[in-house]
Amino acid sequence: MEPQDLKAVADDAIASLTSHRQIPTFSSRPCGLTLADAYRVLPLLRGAFEARGEKVVGRKIGFTNQKVQKVYGVQAPIWGYATDHTAHDLAHAKVQRVKDFTEPRIEPEIMFGLKAPPVAGMNEAELIDCIEWVSLGYEIVQSIYPDWKFTAADTVAANGVHGALLIGPRHAVASRKRDWQQELASFTVELHCNKKLSQRGGGVFVLGSPLLALRHLVELLTKDSINPPLSAGEIISTGTLTLAMPVNAGETWTTKVSGIPLEEITIQFE
Repeated sequence: MEPQDLKAVADDAIASLTSHRQIPTFSSRPCGLTLADAYRVLPLLRGAFEARGEKVVGRKIGFTNQKVQKVYGVQAPIWGYATDHTAHDLAHAKVQRVKDFTEPRIEPEIMFGLKAPPVAGMNEAELIDCIEWVSLGYEIVQSIYPDWKFTAADTVAANGVHGALLIGPRHAVASRKRDWQQELASFTVELHCNKKLSQRGGGVFVLGSPLLALRHLVELLTKDSINPPLSAGEIISTGTLTLAMPVNAGETWTTKVSGIPLEEITIQFE
């Protein structure tokens, strides 16, 4: 794509994200959209966020769960930006408005706070050394495309279908690194809606472990000459532990985990 075409995609995506107005997929339009070009759109999205006063605070990784890949026809993980307008401590954001998103869905996720930038080729023990804290939280994802029908390129152009990150209590990693490494790959999770079980999942569904999802993102960025590598202080949301579920006003969602010392978390929608 020519620069003016990339800008047109970015402008359309930002307008849709801002207005909650759904649009046709970019891949279905006459010019189409490749995954490579979609990643060239991301710097323009970041620039637009920053121009309106937002600060990038981290990244979300999407489609790390292979079950989710099958549902949406996406073959590999993607990523997008989280900003200080979309990332919040869950303790201060336990109620979310459905109308603030477009076709919102809920995803329980493991989130990391980086104390050092990981690099390609690191094993899990080395990745743990780069992490300051771990948290169980929620990502609210949304689709600017009707009925959640899109290609991987479309999701990147929509900033990874990111809506919000809601970060649960943070737990320091340093004192029990080996335990965290083992637990992240083996713990299980239950997602409940209005006290009824909706989904089961766990760390193994996220590319084998949320740590491996982080490694995948590092490797993606190593091959990317346009977008910046990870840096210390970034928040990384590693992908959904269950299928992403549609949410509606009046619902209360709770996530319970076993096999890892993370708290049960709850969120309401109005």
